[in-house]
Amino acid sequence: MLSKKRLAIIGGGNMGEALLRGLLKVDFIKPGNVFVTDIRAEHLEALRQGYGVEVTPDNLEAARACDIVLLAVKPQIIKKVYTGIVGGLDEKKVIITIAAGVPTAALQALSDKKLRIVRVMPNTPALVLEGAAAIAAGEYAESEDLEIAEKIFQAVGKTVIIEEDLMDAVTGLSGSGPAYIFLIIEALADSGVKMGLSREVAMFLAAQTVMGAAKMVLETGEHPGKLKDMVTSPGGTAIAGLHTLEAGGLRTTLINAVETATLRSRELGQNQGKK
Repeated sequence: MLSKKRLAIIGGGNMGEALLRGLLKVDFIKPGNVFVTDIRAEHLEALRQGYGVEVTPDNLEAARACDIVLLAVKPQIIKKVYTGIVGGLDEKKVIITIAAGVPTAALQALSDKKLRIVRVMPNTPALVLEGAAAIAAGEYAESEDLEIAEKIFQAVGKTVIIEEDLMDAVTGLSGSGPAYIFLIIEALADSGVKMGLSREVAMFLAAQTVMGAAKMVLETGEHPGKLKDMVTSPGGTAIAGLHTLEAGGLRTTLINAVETATLRSRELGQNQGKK
């Protein structure tokens, strides 16, 4: 689908480069059909040499030259960057934004054109090609546009299609979720060190345990409660540990964390809608 398209990645930072690496790895697009922009000249040169793509510091130039424009910039600067390229956009192009908390309506309001905007909420495991991304259509986006976004983000993980009004919940869960899991891994490793394991061994066991448990949920399709019960033998170690976690309010704390992050994303989105 992308073999004959030209793609502009506006912002060649961590996420932009991860997407570039994933797309080229699975041969979705040829390097010569990709334009990458960045404010760092040395980084652009490294991308050109490393991936064989076209590079430019000029966002507008890249947007004009391409069929798909991927805005891989932070929400704090998305309006400035978007305003700078909107003159090079038209109804034939697909615009994909990954700026957290920025609704497609906020971008659409900056142009009098009926632009085909798709909003995506990826997460940082995309850097190791294990991302989770939710995709939502803007007012004028077409089904083909969603398929293009799916193909791009499936190169670095897995995707789901949702309604845009659920995007704040996605941000609170999978967007912010890696931070919660990193904290859990760190705490598990600390507990192993406390019980006598070396830091290296404890960190490996904690991280591998989290990855393995997640893979079991995804590959078996079983409810995590059922998988949990498989580990907890009567009077055993796991049930004793689970009792402590429940007493400490782990379940409630994680639910509250997702709710708080969701509300914060909603607040940021409301602020973006203001002039």
